[in-house]
Amino acid sequence: MDVLRPAAPKALTPFNPLSLDGRRILVTGATSGIGRATAVYLARLGAIVIASGRNPERLQDTLDALEGDGHLGTCFDMSDIAGITPWLKELCAAHGALNGIAHCAGVQATKPIRLADAAFIQEALMTNLASALMLAQAFRLRPCHGTPASLVFVSSSAALKTAPGNTVYAASKGGIISATRGLGVELVRDGVRVNCVAPAMVDTPMSDQFRKVLSDENFQRVIDLHPLGLGRPDDVAGAIAFLLADTARWITGSIMTVDGGFLA
Repeated sequence: MDVLRPAAPKALTPFNPLSLDGRRILVTGATSGIGRATAVYLARLGAIVIASGRNPERLQDTLDALEGDGHLGTCFDMSDIAGITPWLKELCAAHGALNGIAHCAGVQATKPIRLADAAFIQEALMTNLASALMLAQAFRLRPCHGTPASLVFVSSSAALKTAPGNTVYAASKGGIISATRGLGVELVRDGVRVNCVAPAMVDTPMSDQFRKVLSDENFQRVIDLHPLGLGRPDDVAGAIAFLLADTARWITGSIMTVDGGFLA
């Protein structure tokens, strides 16, 4: 009878399916909350991060927190809808095409419809929805994206399970979900995947503002709606990283709920 000798053990090759080594990724809203956590998370995975925000001091704080080299910051107000495409084209001409965008910039706008005026509605729709559409328009341009290319928006569970007084905000985030599904198919020909995450309540400065308008008892009720408790910014950043990396190579036009069981 033949006896097979065991093969010599092979050295294990490090395998990180979430690796973003050398990929250039723009993170909007990188000065706080989910945006800042995402910038830090992506840098730890090897990405070259271009962090965008409105406040230069807080933007520098984010850059100081990033691991690795080659990162840069750029101040831009995403409410300047007409300026998004020329801004992105100029950015890519100066620093190279992007492999990804994590669009985390946005506003939390809670107000009952009876109190909503045109300015309030315009701010929510322009900053949350129109900016996402214009980023997609710019990113699809050949000089603005490399290979691979992935665009991730941040929507909200409010778009899927809203409440009185939150209709305008929910509509702006619901538009992102519709845009994700359409763009996920439309931009395939350009070599760009498009997906979004829909977080529930995350412990960020934005949720702190929401906490201020509620009593402690009512805010606790909100927490109780999340079986796993309130999320942390890193919980959402991890989902964004998954959609940007090769782990999501076969995913486009999808909405990933990151909600601690809120919608279950």
